[in-house]
Amino acid sequence: MAEARRRLRSSTVVLGGMGVVAAALTSCGSEPDRRCVDRDSYTYEGYKVVADKNCRTSTSGSSSSSGSSRKKTSGTGKSTDAAWYYDADVSKGRADYGTFSKGEAVDRGGFGCSGGSSGG
Repeated sequence: MAEARRRLRSSTVVLGGMGVVAAALTSCGSEPDRRCVDRDSYTYEGYKVVADKNCRTSTSGSSSSSGSSRKKTSGTGKSTDAAWYYDADVSKGRADYGTFSKGEAVDRGGFGCSGGSSGG
């Protein structure tokens, strides 16, 4: 009985350790969470989240540093100053506490990631 209990504990530790390693590997290689927001819509609740199509850029494969496509006109005739907003807390259609800089969002990293990528 004691041997079975010891074996169970050691396998639990191994499986738990593998989960931590898997989380570290996936968090470092993934893109930061992003939302398309209207820069002109900020309130105390944050920026209004808008449709992703408002933030699409014309460059394929890579995006600009801000990832924004400025002043698009919506179907209602209103223009939207849309931009990608990274690593934000999202609630009730509003995003806050994030950054417009993709590089800064990536530098924040995840569990097991190194923080600094370049000096200067």
